[in-house]
Amino acid sequence: MEDLGYSLTDSPTHSLTATSSGRAAVLGGGWAGLAAAVELARAGVAVDVYEAARELGGRARRVVVDGITLDNGQHILLGAYRDTLGIIRKAGGDPEQLLLRLPLELDFPGEFRLRAPLLPAPLHLLAGLLVAQGLSRADKFAAIRFMVTMQLRRFRVEADCSVTALLATERQPPAVVRYLWEPLCIAALNTTAADASARIFLTVLRDAFTGSASDSDLLIPRADLGALFPDLAVRTVENAGGRVRLGLAVEALEQSADGWTVRSADTVEIYARVACALPPWRAAALLPDSLAQRKAQLEALAYEPILTCYLQYPQEVRLPRPMIGLAREISQWAFDRGQLDGPAGLIAVVVSASGKLRGHSQAALADAIHAELCGVVPGLPPAQWSRVITEKRATFRASPNLERPPPGLLLPGLALAGDFVENGYPATLEGAVRSGVAAAHALLNDPVRD
Repeated sequence: MEDLGYSLTDSPTHSLTATSSGRAAVLGGGWAGLAAAVELARAGVAVDVYEAARELGGRARRVVVDGITLDNGQHILLGAYRDTLGIIRKAGGDPEQLLLRLPLELDFPGEFRLRAPLLPAPLHLLAGLLVAQGLSRADKFAAIRFMVTMQLRRFRVEADCSVTALLATERQPPAVVRYLWEPLCIAALNTTAADASARIFLTVLRDAFTGSASDSDLLIPRADLGALFPDLAVRTVENAGGRVRLGLAVEALEQSADGWTVRSADTVEIYARVACALPPWRAAALLPDSLAQRKAQLEALAYEPILTCYLQYPQEVRLPRPMIGLAREISQWAFDRGQLDGPAGLIAVVVSASGKLRGHSQAALADAIHAELCGVVPGLPPAQWSRVITEKRATFRASPNLERPPPGLLLPGLALAGDFVENGYPATLEGAVRSGVAAAHALLNDPVRD
C-alpha cells in the first residue's frame, strides 16, 4: 500500500486511563468525522480520531484490489456542495485539480440528452429543457412547468409524500420521469422515487438549479476517494498536534465529572469534547441511555445499498463522455475512469438503491451489466476482468416524513455528526461534511472546561 503519511498501527501502546487536557476526540473517520476534525484542528484543538477500519473515508473510501486503486463507490458531487469543496480547501486541497468539473449534461446515448447552456440559473436549465433531445414538445413544457411551479412554491410541499406521488400530482409525462426526475432522485437520494421523500428531493433541486449556474455543475473525482479528502484531513489533524488511530474501535463512551471517557480495547482516555461520527447503528449502541429519543431515531433508520461494477476493457475502449446515463433494468450511470485520470479502458457502472439485486453472484451481475453497456457502446469487446463492490448500508433510505436527529450538542461536550443528522439533505458527502462542520462549531462554542 502507498505511504499515506499516517500510521496504520492497530492502536497506541499505552493502556492507562489518561485525561487528554485540551484535546478533543472524534469517533469515526468517515467524511463527517474528518470534517469535524479539520474544523477543530484549524481552531487550534488537538484532535484524536478513532477509526475501527484500516482505511479512512467510511462509506466513501479507497479500495485496493490486486494492486489497483479503486473506490468503494463512484461518487458525483455538485457545484452546490459548498461545504464539501470548502473543507477540501481548508485541508489544503484544490478541488479544481482533484475534480473534473463538467457543465450540467445528462446524456443517455441515443435516447435522451440535456445540456445546459451558459446562462444564469435557473434559465440555463429551462433553456436546456427547451432543446433537449428525446422529449416531445409537450414533455419539455411539462418539465419546465414543474420547475417553475416548484420555484414559486420555494421548493416546499405542505405535506411530505413520495417523489412519485409529487410527480403524478404535477402531471409529469413518463419520458420526463424516466430520463430526468427519476435518475436525479436515485442519484441524489439513493432511494427509488416511489419510496423517496419529495421534501428532500426538492431541497436538492433548489440548491442545484436556482443558485448560480455553476451550482449544477457535475464534479467527478479525478483522484481516488482517499486522496480527495481523507489523506489531506490526516495531515491537517497531525499538523495541529492530533493523532489518527486506525484499527481502533471505540467500545464505550461514558459521561463523567471530568468530561467524556472513551474506551477502546487498549486505551481509556477522558476528553472535554467529543464528536460522535460513527455509523448510526454504532452511535445508537454507544450513546448514553439518557438520549433515548435520539437513540430510537438512529435505530429506526433503514438503509439502501449501492453497487459499483468495475469492468476493465482493452485500453482503446472509451465511453462517449466521462459520464453517461444508462437507464437500463440494472445500470444507471457509467463512468470512464480513463477519462478521469485512471486506467484506460476501466469503466465503473453504478447501481443505486440496488437492494433488488441481493443474492446475485458477482459474475452474473458483471455479465448482465456488460450486456447493458453493449447496448450503448457498439462493438464493445469482452471485459478482461471485473469486480463488483457492494456497500450494503451505503445510505439511509430517504423516506417521506423521516425523523432524523437534529444538529447541535446532544449533551455538554458531546455532538453528533453524520449524513443522517437533519440538515435537509440526503445521505451525500455534502450532508456528511455539513454535519461534521456543525458538530465542530457546536463543540467550539460549548463553554466546557478543558
